[in-house]
Amino acid sequence: MAFKRIMMTALASVILLLSHSTFGESAEERDARMEWWREARFGLFIHWGIYAIPAGEWEGKPTVKGGAEWIQSKDKIPAAEYAQLIDQFNPIQYDADDWVQLAKQAGMQYIVITSKHHDGFCLWDSAQTEWDVASTPYKKDLLKPLAEACRKYGIKLCFYHSIMDWKHPDYGVKKDWRGNADNPTPDMDVYTTYMKAQLKELLSEYGDIGVLWFDGEWEDAWTHERGIDLDDYLRGIDPSLIINNRVDKGRQGMKGMNKDGSFRGDFGTPEQEIPHTGFPGVDWESCMTMNKSWGYKVSDQNWKSTEKLIRNLVDIASKGGNYLLNVGPTAEGLIPAPSVERLQAMGAWMKPNGESIYGTVASPLPELSWGRCTVKNEAHSTVFYLHVFQWPENEKVTVPGLKINPTGAEASLLATGKSLKWTPAEDHLQIEVGPLAPDPIDSVIKLTVKGPFEIKGTH
Repeated sequence: MAFKRIMMTALASVILLLSHSTFGESAEERDARMEWWREARFGLFIHWGIYAIPAGEWEGKPTVKGGAEWIQSKDKIPAAEYAQLIDQFNPIQYDADDWVQLAKQAGMQYIVITSKHHDGFCLWDSAQTEWDVASTPYKKDLLKPLAEACRKYGIKLCFYHSIMDWKHPDYGVKKDWRGNADNPTPDMDVYTTYMKAQLKELLSEYGDIGVLWFDGEWEDAWTHERGIDLDDYLRGIDPSLIINNRVDKGRQGMKGMNKDGSFRGDFGTPEQEIPHTGFPGVDWESCMTMNKSWGYKVSDQNWKSTEKLIRNLVDIASKGGNYLLNVGPTAEGLIPAPSVERLQAMGAWMKPNGESIYGTVASPLPELSWGRCTVKNEAHSTVFYLHVFQWPENEKVTVPGLKINPTGAEASLLATGKSLKWTPAEDHLQIEVGPLAPDPIDSVIKLTVKGPFEIKGTH
């Protein structure tokens, strides 16, 4: 099968599965709106809020379970008691330029920060509430310097925003520890009006926002009808906005993808997992932590290795997805050193190899025993980036399923440009690579195919 036919089939799937979220957009208009996001492939998630103060411990004891950002819920801390944290939040070491430069150096193209997490605390001076940074000793808006730094360094700024709100008296699911405990009849219409007003602030005051990344939609108070209404409202403010599928009720748990095409959302959101085969023709993004907790948790030292993080990025890109990798800054405003070290190491790999990630699409090849493959369509050729995790003892990389013209390709090591010899066969291609792997984590071979080719076997 020619690769271009694979791409046409994928495009048809996009139109079918996402037709309910495009509002009369043509396929070309949707592609234009999604172009920067598909090109990016790699983004930074930032979970930061007032929960960074307890850092996973309350009254000297670690939270019973889960991430630091869930401590109020997991420990059933009464809203009035939890609210006292506002007098302690003073992130005087916060430097937005440092954060954005770190993301840039890591090879990331966008940042998604928690404007408001489930506890309802806002990182900006919202006119809708005093449960925000303006009421803390720090007082200053935390999002404005981040927006300025993103513009300065060419990073897209995006906002995570929780639909669920443990602080607001009119959020519609009552708990005796929440801010609605004393309200006999919480009114979700009142709460939704409040949330819309906050979202309008975010879309009006910080320049061009790339994505609104919703969460906390699973409780019964939020409905499919409310999701449609909110999606329509936001697109009325900014038609170019990209909105994840958690604005609606279609998400299938941590797998993250919609049950069917009747639900809103521009992309699916697998959480803490990478799908085995990806989702051909559908936009998706895996969000994952570096350790276990999303927010800063002092006891969580379960850090993933640099090797794991780089190979996760490659694995996700090889299946047509984006990788949203999280950091949880401290209450003082510092990104923890283990996160910094890993992002710097990822950047060192991305510097010579980023071409094999940005703007690539899913591999059409059968499963590869030695690594992964990403693909890029160019004007007169197709480029296969062969990510070799396991360097072959026989010094030959076999590419199964790929049949090309004997003179129709060029192969080289991406990081060095060194040319490599290759030999075609009926149902595979073999590349001579030498005895030593250029990179112990992932050595990338760039295979440029000029003209037609066939893929044998299944992906």
